[in-house]
Amino acid sequence: MAEFTLDDIRRILRASGGVDEQTDLDGEHFADTSFADLGYDSLALLELVNRIEREYGIQIPDGDLSHTQTPREALTYVHARLTEARV
Repeated sequence: MAEFTLDDIRRILRASGGVDEQTDLDGEHFADTSFADLGYDSLALLELVNRIEREYGIQIPDGDLSHTQTPREALTYVHARLTEARV
């Protein structure tokens, strides 16, 4: 199963939600900046979930990823789901 990284979150956010020209997804604080401050709403997070499920073959229960506030929290959550899927 493929590894999931912050670069994957960046890639998916760019592809699915677009990027406001003032949003810095490559900045050093990206991982710990809230999705809201990055300009991504609940619809963008839903698209993030859908793409992660398709690309990584895991199921994310409705609303679970919405409890994550930052890309780093989402990364930690997805790593846990990937680990569960491997067992």
